[in-house]
Amino acid sequence: MQRYKILHRTYYNFSTPVTLQPHALRLRPREGHELHIESATLEITPPATLRWHRDAEDNSVAIATFSAPASQLVIESEIIIQQFNQAPLDFLVADYATDYPFAYTVEDRVILSPYLHATEHLDSTALAEWVATIWQNGTAIQTYTLLQRLSSHIQQTLLYQVREEPGVQSAVDTLTRGSGSCRDFANLFMAAARQLGLAARFVSGYLHAEPSSANYGATHAWAEVFLPGAGWKGFDPTIGAIVGTDHFAVAVAKLPESVPPIAGSFIGPAGASLDVGVWVTALA
Repeated sequence: MQRYKILHRTYYNFSTPVTLQPHALRLRPREGHELHIESATLEITPPATLRWHRDAEDNSVAIATFSAPASQLVIESEIIIQQFNQAPLDFLVADYATDYPFAYTVEDRVILSPYLHATEHLDSTALAEWVATIWQNGTAIQTYTLLQRLSSHIQQTLLYQVREEPGVQSAVDTLTRGSGSCRDFANLFMAAARQLGLAARFVSGYLHAEPSSANYGATHAWAEVFLPGAGWKGFDPTIGAIVGTDHFAVAVAKLPESVPPIAGSFIGPAGASLDVGVWVTALA
């Protein structure tokens, strides 16, 4: 077991006092048998009333409501987690899904249907041609090997770039540009997996990475694919590897734009500025 501290600070500064509308906060990691939350604090200025709930994807969401105008909004989340996912490759896929191609059971397809279909307008020909460079129809391959090959191919052939502007590039746009951020790579991976008939979803979370010139930052995005017998398994095309000990999922969704860490609005003059800092630290 490894312990980590996640500190996530967000500052909104407004030109004059504004009326803050309700804000949705997705900052609490998803708990399970691989990850436990040891402690968590959430401090907000100006003071807010918090109401917690689970959304349709079972993500933990806090709705913050405010009663007084403010010229600055500060949201600081500090969480200590216990990570038990020390052997991410220690899983077994059901016999019928070990090799690709395979078909999900009828029962699974009913549940997985939202994650099997494209959620954006795609040039299916361009995407299919790109997928064909990774796997050709009629070729037998282990399912895990195919997904790892897809993840590695994105990491090795496309240029990673930090993008501060909001939004997610379409899969074809990322291929055309030859570059993208972690969320763009995750979206491309999802589109390719769905092209192959595999259920895939978007994951927003944190990454523990040692400081370096190629540090991808502590906030991170990747994708998960449903493998019968193993469940949802994460693949990170930004680093070209399966998701492991240093990844901490916060929210999952069919659509990448559905799970921003903080989402809200205000009533007042335009001109707000945003400053975000995230630090993920391994604890002794």
